[in-house]
Amino acid sequence: MIERIDTKQRMSRIVKHNGTIYLCGQVCKDAEQGITEQTQTMLDKVDALLLQAGSDREHILSATIYIKTMDDFKAMNEVWDNWVPAGFAPARACVQASMAREALLVEISVVAAEK
Repeated sequence: MIERIDTKQRMSRIVKHNGTIYLCGQVCKDAEQGITEQTQTMLDKVDALLLQAGSDREHILSATIYIKTMDDFKAMNEVWDNWVPAGFAPARACVQASMAREALLVEISVVAAEK
């Protein structure tokens, strides 16, 4: 069975299938902020969606991070490293990408297991 949560025309915020949770791409709360704040508020949104879906950071299987410029890679990783629980690092990719809006600096897509 596939469960779709908060479905709109183009996407669902959460899709669950066979114990796996797929989150749509998450961006920051305030795009006027710098990379540190954008990364933190983006990850806060991931936390909230994982909780809603019945999971948490320790159950993240993979993460794909899209970053506007690799000049922000170190600062983004500092926030990421403090957010990921020790011993629970997921498979991860980070790529430089054009963003949907000019002010966005970072976006993440997450796949997790249910608790």
